[in-house]
Amino acid sequence: MPAKPDIALASRVMVVIPVYNHGTTLRSVVEGVLSRHAHVLVVDDGSDDIPPHALDDLPVKIVRHDQNRGKGAAIRTGANVARSLGMSHIITIDADGQHDPADLPLFLGAIAQDETSVIVGARDFNTANVPGSSRFGRKFSNFWLRVQTGIAISDVQSGFRAYPLAVLEKLRFTENHYSFEVEILVRAAWAGFRLSEVDIAVYYPPKGERVSHFRAFMDNLRLSLLNTRLTIRAIIPIPHRTFSQDETGAISAIHPLKSLRILLANEATPRELAMAAAMGMFLGTIPLIGLHSITILLVAGWFRMNKIVGLAVSQLCMPPFVPALCIEAGHFMRHGRFLTEISLQTLGYEALQRIWEWLLGSLLLAPILSLLMGSIVFVMAKGVSMGLNKQSKHKPQVIP
Repeated sequence: MPAKPDIALASRVMVVIPVYNHGTTLRSVVEGVLSRHAHVLVVDDGSDDIPPHALDDLPVKIVRHDQNRGKGAAIRTGANVARSLGMSHIITIDADGQHDPADLPLFLGAIAQDETSVIVGARDFNTANVPGSSRFGRKFSNFWLRVQTGIAISDVQSGFRAYPLAVLEKLRFTENHYSFEVEILVRAAWAGFRLSEVDIAVYYPPKGERVSHFRAFMDNLRLSLLNTRLTIRAIIPIPHRTFSQDETGAISAIHPLKSLRILLANEATPRELAMAAAMGMFLGTIPLIGLHSITILLVAGWFRMNKIVGLAVSQLCMPPFVPALCIEAGHFMRHGRFLTEISLQTLGYEALQRIWEWLLGSLLLAPILSLLMGSIVFVMAKGVSMGLNKQSKHKPQVIP
């Protein structure tokens, strides 16, 4: 259960309500939020159905965009205002009445437990009138977040969230519309911020009463282009800069001890490095001709393994040694004897047979070599880690 928020924490949290042409529901949402939280900011993103003085009798702050800039832009405006008022967090809630302000204490309690986490409200879709497009969109976005970050959460598209303002201060974003809410989760995860969830209720009015400004073609196009860019960046084996880390070193199988020191200094554990090394050796052994690197990067991203270690270890499987071992094992499995003739006939005209034997042999050797490599890396990393711990214990302390 989330911790009960205290008054000091609540005074540092601003509830931001981005709104665009939801004049019929805005007031009830604002009143619902005010009944549970004192600091409320409405960001009117260029609406033309909300009278200028519609909320003047309510104790809320209002900021208006001269024209519609998009939900992401409205959230960033809200974050800037909250920062100027000395806040440390914002909670965003949609103005269409979909979210229940009664769930606000869940977010405040979750912030109290972990002030550096981005907290997403996981909507309960076991309710009436949930559009099929929303169900599909949620599964679609959840899948791509897992591919791009290795993190699984259940509702990437939920707009009821809590953000530490540090996330918006330290990271750069390209999106200004609905796609911003996907981008911020991916970039926050890359930067080392935790993503967590609280379960929330959701209300969808009947189809004829529903008002949505999600434009199927343009917003889906933006999401597709964004996911393409993020996925490409996710598979590039360059470490992401984290909010607490500015420098990385070069990782290479040629300099294993130096590489392990760099990785362990960046909070990797011996077990994590061993798992990544075993994965890189396993996939490097299999004849995924021309696809080794992309496969390793995708698998590492999905399971949150160290991509650089996986790629570095896989280089040990480059021809001729490991493929030759696999071919010999496969040839023995097929014919009961090893291949001893190296000629144009055996390597040229019979190339397809050698590839088939490479595959057969890899199915035998890949698990063995991956287990061996994982064990070696674990032992080496454990030794390096113990050495680093001893150095830190004997490091002289500076007394101010």
